Amino acid sequence: MPGIVETPLFETIKVKELHPTFAAEVAGVDFQDVSEKHFTEIIAAMAKYGVCVFRNTGLTDESHVAFSERFGELDNIRRYLVGGRKPRCSLYEIFDAGNLTEDGEILDPDSPRAHSNRGNGLFHVDSSFNPRRASFSLLRACALPPPGHGCNTDFADSRTAFDELPDNLRSELLAHEYVGAHSMAHSRKLGSPDFFQDMDMSTMPLHRHNIVQTHEPSGRMNLYIGAHLHHIEENGVEIPGSWELVQKLNRHATQKKYQTTIMWHDVGDMVIWDNRCVLHRAGDGAFEGRFKRDLRRTTVHDDSPTAWGVNDEESAWPGFNTAAKPKAAA
Repeated sequence: MPGIVETPLFETIKVKELHPTFAAEVAGVDFQDVSEKHFTEIIAAMAKYGVCVFRNTGLTDESHVAFSERFGELDNIRRYLVGGRKPRCSLYEIFDAGNLTEDGEILDPDSPRAHSNRGNGLFHVDSSFNPRRASFSLLRACALPPPGHGCNTDFADSRTAFDELPDNLRSELLAHEYVGAHSMAHSRKLGSPDFFQDMDMSTMPLHRHNIVQTHEPSGRMNLYIGAHLHHIEENGVEIPGSWELVQKLNRHATQKKYQTTIMWHDVGDMVIWDNRCVLHRAGDGAFEGRFKRDLRRTTVHDDSPTAWGVNDEESAWPGFNTAAKPKAAA
């Protein structure tokens, strides 16, 4: 059963396991002065658990970004500021993962952006739709709904899901060099199919990453899938039964036995996860249209040898326009 872990691996932090195979709550870190020793142990905990929760960090937008930069180069939101959208934060490294408008008001649940955000309620991997994938995401609470109105984030262990694949499916994946084609537009259409029914996926950018990968920090194999995964290819051609295999892999990896739920308690709480070994989704709640849920994220570019998948490093980076309902193709 999960519990407190204090081993020679962790000398300056205390780790409480949240699930038998992954995820932990970490205590003992002073985010006003994170020493190299503390940071080294945070990295070790991330390699082991994939998801780490830190309570009452006291971080501001500025210190959140500064701490995140210790993990590597950060992504930014500039390419998403289309259709007249403006940032809520002056720091372009901060991604808005909440339900507020640019003016800080509660987002109308029937607005185009709210329909787009419903894709976040499906298990996915941040930035799998980019030519260069993400490593860590660092999500911090800035305003939370009252207790009892939801505000959880769910995670799924895609390393253990790979380990426990049915033998025939595991053999198939290892015998082929399957590549997944990912698009943000695809998850948006899955999340709100009626609103995005006229979206033509054949016109949307796709970027490609291997379905089966080695998670380098742990040396374990991983399934790189999720709601952004549109189809599966081999040698540049979509395989027969591609969509059925996409659905089968996503259903397998998101079984209840691979899931854990992180509840947000207080402003200042932060969750860090490694997109190369877990899936996540925004949980349900009764706060939509009623209470503020202001969560802010930084996203770290992966710097591993497989960070770019099978994509050209000169590829254009996609954004997604949520400002207007898509029109049917002419």
